[in-house]
Amino acid sequence: MTGSLRPVIDLPHGALPLPAFLPDATLGVVRAVDSADVEAAGIDALVMNTFHLMQQPGTSTIQALGGLHTMAGWRGPILTDSGGFQAYSLIREQPKLGSLTDNGIVVRPEGAERKFQLTPEKCVQLQMSYGADIVMCLDDCTHVDDPMDVQELSVRRTLAWAKRCRTEFDHLCAQKKTPDRRPLLFAVVQGGGSPALRTRCAEALLEIGFDGYGYGGWPLDAQGNLVHDMLALTRSLIPPAYPLHGLGIGHPVNIAAAAALGYQTFDSALPTRDARRGRLYTFAGAAPRPSPLAPDKSWFRFVYITDDKYIKDARPVEEGCDCLTCRRYSRGYLRHLYRANEAAFQRLATIHNLRFMARLMDHLRQSL
Repeated sequence: MTGSLRPVIDLPHGALPLPAFLPDATLGVVRAVDSADVEAAGIDALVMNTFHLMQQPGTSTIQALGGLHTMAGWRGPILTDSGGFQAYSLIREQPKLGSLTDNGIVVRPEGAERKFQLTPEKCVQLQMSYGADIVMCLDDCTHVDDPMDVQELSVRRTLAWAKRCRTEFDHLCAQKKTPDRRPLLFAVVQGGGSPALRTRCAEALLEIGFDGYGYGGWPLDAQGNLVHDMLALTRSLIPPAYPLHGLGIGHPVNIAAAAALGYQTFDSALPTRDARRGRLYTFAGAAPRPSPLAPDKSWFRFVYITDDKYIKDARPVEEGCDCLTCRRYSRGYLRHLYRANEAAFQRLATIHNLRFMARLMDHLRQSL
């Protein structure tokens, strides 16, 4: 790519308008809703997870069911996460369950009958076989508080794995002989909180060459605030011609702030998880005013639908929202469904938060 980034990314399963939020569909489904609900909410793309999918339902089953798109009944683009973060988290919490070496990651989750291995080559092979539109390189994720020697090792491994992913990806694309319909390959910039390591990692990845890049590592500090300086630095290191993905950025205020910095795509389980727990998203009477200097929170508000004050509230979750939930049901009814532990609550709440995220993307596309 050259010049400024276009307002869309062309992918095998359609053009993805930017910026875009990709809900978490870890196992091929966004919890509590189906693909028709997600599509009706205005969501353009999903993120699914290689580490979990290789275990359940398993690669042979996914292929037998026609790949992720056919299996899940989803017609839009799919980004498949490499699974490196999930494997890292599992091993960090319980080292006896696996190991991480220069060759890749080996884990045996509790209750699993066999070990699962993720090398850079296998990671790419799996994602390509699933029919992903955006393939993520395997990377060595760290905790922001890890010491410098751990961060340096992470960058070294991430770069070595990225080269191997690039080689395997090119080999598989050459075999398929369909370069005009190939997926895109994204690499992940690691480096923790070190500007020097972030710079080294980004420059080396650019030299290898990828279709896009991602900000790797936890994007929040110990107080839960966006690591604004590191995000801004990483965006400045990646030329604007390349899309930059904010892994794990899902709070609406943080998405607006990162989009103002120049990030184009985001994924997180937060909006749908919040919905299932009764925390619904609304605009506070105004469109977001994204600023690259500091997050603006004035335009956003939570509705905690479980509060007693909503028992007899006949208003929709948000006046002016056009989602199915707001068109047909009241706050009081949603609170009743939650208290009654009805499955319908999770679906209706999730539909609302998904529609909010789609509306937010529309606002950002216009304002940016």
